[in-house]
Order: sequence, then C-alpha cells, then structure tokens
Amino acid sequence: MKNNSRCYIVAEIGGNFTDYETAVRLIDDAKECGVDAVKLQTYRAETLVDGTAVFDMENIKGVLQKDFFKQYEISDELHEEVYKYAREKGLEIFSTPAHDTDLELLEKLGTDIYKIGADDAVNTPFLKKVASIGKPIMLSTGMCTLDEVKQSVNTILESGNTNLIIMHTVSLYPTKDEFVNLNVIKSLQREFPDFTIGYSDHTIGVEACIYAAVLGAKVIEKHFTYDKHAEGPDHMHSADKNDMKRLVNAVRQYECMCGNGIKAPVDDEVKNRRNNRKSVITICDIKEGEIFTEKNLDVKRPGIGIEPQFYEKILGKRALRDLKKDTMIHWSDIGYVQER
Repeated sequence: MKNNSRCYIVAEIGGNFTDYETAVRLIDDAKECGVDAVKLQTYRAETLVDGTAVFDMENIKGVLQKDFFKQYEISDELHEEVYKYAREKGLEIFSTPAHDTDLELLEKLGTDIYKIGADDAVNTPFLKKVASIGKPIMLSTGMCTLDEVKQSVNTILESGNTNLIIMHTVSLYPTKDEFVNLNVIKSLQREFPDFTIGYSDHTIGVEACIYAAVLGAKVIEKHFTYDKHAEGPDHMHSADKNDMKRLVNAVRQYECMCGNGIKAPVDDEVKNRRNNRKSVITICDIKEGEIFTEKNLDVKRPGIGIEPQFYEKILGKRALRDLKKDTMIHWSDIGYVQER
C-alpha cells in the first residue's frame, strides 16, 4: 500500500472477467477512475469446494458451487498476463487465494498483499500459512462474530505477522442498507487501535463506501464491472465506471476537506479577518481630553483598529487628541493606556 495517509481504494475485478480482453477493459477503466489497486480471486474449483455445496443467495440460488466456480476460475497464464498489464498501467494488483496451492502461484507472480476471504476468516491453518509469508494481509470479517475476528487476528499475530488490515464486511450479495452496519468500523477501531481498519462493500451503489471513508475506513474495496447487467456473480452489486469515479472523487474531496485539524485563519481568511472583523470607532467628533462613552463610541467594520473585546476598557478613558467622526481608535489615542 503506497500511501497510508489517504484512503486506499481497491477495484475488485475478480469474478467479473474470464478472458484477457475483458480484464484489460476493467483495468483501463479502473485506472481512469483513479483507484489505487485492482484485486483478483485466485481459486480452483477442485480445491475450493466439494461436490455437494449449493448456493442459496439472492443473486444466485440452487446452483452447485463446484460447477459455478469451475466456470469462473482463471488460468495461471491469464493470472500472469493480468498481473503484468495492471503493473504496466501503474496499478497495484493482488488477490484472494483460497488454498495453499493458490499461494504458490501468487508468490510466483510477486503478490505484495494477500486478501483473506470471509470463508477463510477462521481457517486457522490457512491463516498461519499466509501470515508466515510475511506480507500485508487484508482480513475480511464477513460472517464473523467479534470473538472470531479476535481469534483470526491473534492467529495472524502469533504467526509473526503484524502488517494487518481488518476489513468490515457483510457477506450478503447484495447487502441491503439495514444490514451494512457501518458503526462496526468504529467498533473495530476501538477493539484494534493498532491496526488499519477498512471496509469491503457488497451494497448496490457507492454511498456505503463513501460513508465508510467518513467514519475512518482507510481501505475501501468495491467490486468493479463494465456492465452491472452482465452475466456473472458479482456484476449486480459492482460499481461501474461512473460509480467508481464518483466514489474516488468523493473520498478524495472528503480527505481534502478534512485539512490538518488546526483551527486558524487560512488563505484569504487572513485578509477577510481585517476587512470583515470589527473595531472600536468614533460615532461623533471627540475633543482632546473628552471622556470615551457609549454615546461617542461604537463597534464597526473593518478590523484594523482596537478589537471589540477591549471596548469596555476604553470607556471612561480620555482622548489624547481630537478625533473626527468615524475614526478608528488606537491605543495611542487613549489616556491611561497602562490600565489595560
């Protein structure tokens, strides 16, 4: 991850392509949108699932998982081509492995980050294997209780890897608004103050991602597609090019607006402070020796004279010279200045 000072935005393209041409299209679009990285899914149906598991989700029902994943798995050669192209475009690229053999391929490709999918969040042997490689880990917490998240985090830490990003995730496809539960981001920040907290999204639209960034998520992952109506498992809840541009622009605008947190006049506020603040001013002619009172003084713009906070200290003092109406009062005009 190149820059920890700003939100790291990942376009998840895994599952939304099965050929090089479509992958190139997605990478080009992701680059144009301004994301930091693209992510794949690395699996083989044979090592991922047995022959009996069936999908029962809103976007896919009654389908044997093994048949489904066989349809969308991508070859080692395509992995290599896609990795090479993404890097040529200046994007970071990484993947979610599903088995020890997937790690062998991703290590060969020089993957810099490993994403742990929600299905492996409590897979202790696999977590140990990935953690032992020593590279940053992005841990999905979909389907987890907080105790399970703690267990997974401890497994990774005990394996000697402290470079961990914990991702709030809801494994519903798509995730309805009432189940997004973005306040979990705050809970994870409190529970794991030493680690980066992110958000992996499965909602329709990009609002949840934007709000997650506002809540402090430093990594945002969103599925990315060329067509939300295309055939495939993740297109439905993916961002298209227009969506992703809006997400990236909104997050970057928010980061710009956050500033440095120091309360002080900025830019032309310094000039406006002089022009638009107020000062103590005479509202009639005042003779030398005359007493300053509420009848001959007022507070008006601009702010280049004595500040209004000293108005009451001036009352009762004597003028040291003749002052015309609408004259800005200065300390040199006031007797007994030492009484301030």
